[in-house]
Amino acid sequence: MKILQRYFRTEIVRSVMFTLAAFLALFALFDMTNELSSVGRGGYKLQYAFLVVLLGLPSYAYELMPIAALIGTIYTLSQFAARSEFTIMRVSSMSTMMAAKSLFKISLLFVVVTVLIGEFVAPKSAEWGEQLKMQFNGSSILQKSKTGLWSKDVIRTDGTSGDIIGLRFINIAEIRPNGELKGVKFYEFDRNLHMTSLLRAKRVNYQGNHVWRMADVVQTDFVNGTSTDDITSSIVTKNFPSKDLVSEITPEILSVMCADPDHMSAYKLWFYSRHLTENNQHSDRYDIAFWKKLVYPLSVFVMMALALPFAYLHSRAGGVSLKIFTGIMIGVSFQLINTLFSHLGLLNTWSPFVTAALPSGLFLLVAMAALWKIERQ
Repeated sequence: MKILQRYFRTEIVRSVMFTLAAFLALFALFDMTNELSSVGRGGYKLQYAFLVVLLGLPSYAYELMPIAALIGTIYTLSQFAARSEFTIMRVSSMSTMMAAKSLFKISLLFVVVTVLIGEFVAPKSAEWGEQLKMQFNGSSILQKSKTGLWSKDVIRTDGTSGDIIGLRFINIAEIRPNGELKGVKFYEFDRNLHMTSLLRAKRVNYQGNHVWRMADVVQTDFVNGTSTDDITSSIVTKNFPSKDLVSEITPEILSVMCADPDHMSAYKLWFYSRHLTENNQHSDRYDIAFWKKLVYPLSVFVMMALALPFAYLHSRAGGVSLKIFTGIMIGVSFQLINTLFSHLGLLNTWSPFVTAALPSGLFLLVAMAALWKIERQ
């Protein structure tokens, strides 16, 4: 049995890796075609375009791993069936449950690889690729909204600790690739939501330990009248060449705000979701992305379970090419349904875990139903 499992593992791993490489080559070609239009702008050269495309491949590998596992496994099992090898294995007392267990053990390898790519490799490589492109294009990270990038912060008595004494809303016009903020406004309010001050800084740089250093600062303080009958306010304006500000906002949080949640690590998603919750902001989108990050690698097992019934199909039910085409359609359907449920869960305020796990659960039920039907026959 160990020899049989080793044979299974070798053939399936080879097929899955070949399928994944073919998908990556195809997507790299598409990305390279898109990047060619940017070559020649500023210092963006052809070699940088190749590097940007290369850095984007880990993200594709993470997204395509379940489909590659499905197609590679279908191809291997279909070849076994076409060469009557699977029939010999069944005659040699290999039951459906034993075959499923063998596939489960093999799928664990792909699950681990998917987790490592999605948590450590893909987020960093995508970030480096984006920074490289912006650096040589001379561009910057801008919020899609015309009003810039907005964030909410709290004001505490002792920097990042102590009691909350107010709120701060931050508006950032531009974020440079080196992390420098430009055109930043800080709107500060007290506990009663009365505006107390407005700070405008041309440049802001992070100094570490939650300290931001502002340059060319204009501070406008709003001092409310002491009399309840006096509805006017005194406005005091001050100018500072440099001024430090302590905030719970860090470059890590800003990078999360500018990034696509689907391309972020589970740790960053959890960290930013907690930040939003502490500031009484909606975190549904990031909660769903966080649970998808945890559940998605397990879909590799679901896809390989869906591939097992193809080994029991007789050759008259279709050749290998037809089975592979069916596998591609199943994989595309899974991706579409997974994306659809993410939007439906966000619109209908479903539980983030249910939203993330439901597509994989539905496809797992289909796989179990197919295996049950085969077992009955």
